[in-house]
Amino acid sequence: MLTRARSFVTTYQDYLPVLFFIAGFVWDSLTLGRIDRLYDRVILCVYLASLTVCIYLYNVADDGKWDNTFLKPYEKYFPLAIQFFLGGLCSAYVIYFSRSVSFTKTLSFFLILVVLLFANELLKKRISNKYLQFSAYFFMCFTFFSFFIPVMIKKMGSDIFIMSGLISLIITVVFITYLYRVSPSTRNEINKKKMFGIIAGIYLMIHTFYFFNLIPPVPLALETGIVAQDVEKINGEYSVTYQEELWYKFWRRNSLIYFQEPGSNIYVFASVFAPTNLTKDIYHRWNWKDPATGVWNETDRIGYEITGGRDEGYRGFTFKRNVTDGFWRVDVITGEGLILGIINFEVRTVSADEELNVVEQLL
Repeated sequence: MLTRARSFVTTYQDYLPVLFFIAGFVWDSLTLGRIDRLYDRVILCVYLASLTVCIYLYNVADDGKWDNTFLKPYEKYFPLAIQFFLGGLCSAYVIYFSRSVSFTKTLSFFLILVVLLFANELLKKRISNKYLQFSAYFFMCFTFFSFFIPVMIKKMGSDIFIMSGLISLIITVVFITYLYRVSPSTRNEINKKKMFGIIAGIYLMIHTFYFFNLIPPVPLALETGIVAQDVEKINGEYSVTYQEELWYKFWRRNSLIYFQEPGSNIYVFASVFAPTNLTKDIYHRWNWKDPATGVWNETDRIGYEITGGRDEGYRGFTFKRNVTDGFWRVDVITGEGLILGIINFEVRTVSADEELNVVEQLL
């Protein structure tokens, strides 16, 4: 069996790294659910620890470290293991953010994941390229701790995000420095100053994405965002009445064109996922687009406090009366102004006797 496995690896070695990366994605998609669940935290800790060990095993192998040991026959599998655990860690981040209704806020991160997925095909040395290895390792450390620390201390904010980055930076620098010291082959293949320059660039890039709202503030995620005719809380459940989208636009629940009756209210209902026992102030920032200038003008900022723990997210709503016709945007934001998601819609006034196509659901 071992001989067949080696033959298979030799025959398909050009494709196996990508396949193992994808395998990590698929496996986590089937097994991971909530970042604050004990199982998920253990799995992610095991993935990061295993990735660290595999990178160490691989980088000292060229120095003959494993000659005459039981690990020698398995050296060719180290890159595949690295690829698998990279895929597993990346997929955990994707799974979490894919729950958000605002895909545009996570698009930049998805592009980074695509680059990670195919970078080994673009680089001649593929995953054996140590600049790629250490860069991907730092990126995974950063994303891991940006989730893990808020979940553990039940607190989040910009200061926690910065702390997560610093912890990841220290761990990565110490790890690279150690490998650089114990592995002559690593010293020959990388320039330490260049490597640390790349790490610093990734560090600044992720912070730029975060503070310019290009990724949602982890570990919060906007799960549902609906513009509605009416919202009522009945026995702990929210009854939401909204205009249903056309059937062939199956990716949206409610219509982006809101027909209001004169004198009526417009509601925005949102559910925000947060880890258990984490509390946070959330605001709905209402913006109206001036048709003359094309500029978005903030009209109201209405907030409430959420408490994490519910699978479908903490539910809340805000509303306005006699809203001006035109294009509107409600930003669901944190107290620091970081955007969780955006709910866009157009308001058109109709007469009170016109019948609207509405649906009522418990959310």
